[in-house]
Amino acid sequence: MSLNKPNQELHRDLKAASRAIEEAAHDLFGAAKQCSEAELKMTMQKIEKLHRLADRLIAHADEVKAGRIAHNHEMGSWPGGDI
Repeated sequence: MSLNKPNQELHRDLKAASRAIEEAAHDLFGAAKQCSEAELKMTMQKIEKLHRLADRLIAHADEVKAGRIAHNHEMGSWPGGDI
């Protein structure tokens, strides 16, 4: 399905956010290797949550691509401006 420009941007933004979260989780894991066993376990739980959130963003991006979720034109731009 061909997406209009706002939906293309939404799809792209969701995928980019997912990649950023995955990268942050990877960096967090690298830093956690230096921690104690207890801290590592707690960090791994947080990393697991980050991975689940990234997966949800990818699922939402797939929904946008399939046309089941669309950009709300009334919303306009992001409240804080462009990222």
